[in-house]
Amino acid sequence: MNGAGPEIHRVAGPIAPGRDCPYCPRLVAFRKANRAEHPDWFNAPVPTFGALDARLLIVGLAPGLRGANRTGRPFTGDYAGDLLYATLLNLGLAQGTYGQSRNDGLKLAGCAITNAVRCVPPQNKPLPEEITRCRSFLTATIAAMPNLVAILALGRIAHDSVVRALGGKLSAHAFAHGKQHRLAAGAHTLSLFDSYHCSRYNTNTGVLTADMFTALFREVRAYLDAAPPIPA
Repeated sequence: MNGAGPEIHRVAGPIAPGRDCPYCPRLVAFRKANRAEHPDWFNAPVPTFGALDARLLIVGLAPGLRGANRTGRPFTGDYAGDLLYATLLNLGLAQGTYGQSRNDGLKLAGCAITNAVRCVPPQNKPLPEEITRCRSFLTATIAAMPNLVAILALGRIAHDSVVRALGGKLSAHAFAHGKQHRLAAGAHTLSLFDSYHCSRYNTNTGVLTADMFTALFREVRAYLDAAPPIPA
């Protein structure tokens, strides 16, 4: 654990940006261009998927252009979602059938999914200042989850943003696939688990395999099952 950490209140500002969030000019311009080119797409900051009483929060990088930016649900409609949701269904962290649409009826069970950056960035690469501007929504989301005991970060940027949102030091919490960190979250501590991002690039190059991903989620699931409830 890295010190006492910041005091995180249950009400910490809005947990989601508005549809026309103005904070990042480059992302606003990209959003407007996508709305003009694809008026039937979601083309807005993508909200968190799942209930705020969940015990696990999964944090990705940002919406994919033809994935979440199109469908309006995190990791929905692209390869990363195919692997993520198949894993969640296999381990009982989701129920139903994943149909690559936010209207497929899929429900999460005990977990929620969000992104460090809520708007799609050009080339899937948010700038450092965009990550910083959007972090207030991540901080507020974490603060609004009273039963949260674990966070799973998909990729280094998600990891760094979570550590910073909780007031930790990156030097004390280096990213590594399969690593578990303890961080203060107000009056209690929670565990941050690291995973390589489940992108097509990482799986095609063997950086992350389906077996590696499933093994890590099994570890997280075992931790959730053993963790006591957060004191009221």
